Amino acid sequence: MKNLDKDIDILKLGDSINNILINNNIKIVNDLWVLNKKALKSFNLSSSDINMISIKLQLIGLDLNKKVY
Repeated sequence: MKNLDKDIDILKLGDSINNILINNNIKIVNDLWVLNKKALKSFNLSSSDINMISIKLQLIGLDLNKKVY
């Protein structure tokens, strides 16, 4: 899949979310895509942050339920 090996910066999530993800060793889209909402919550991301991540992944054809569009 074309976007899985790209840097998470392509998602344009914003600095605060990016910093949390990078601090948890999430650097490429695949690192993020393999996680579920529970795992993201464990990083202290808010529900709205997780929803934004989900939407941004959907915009590039992926989602947190491991579906590919």
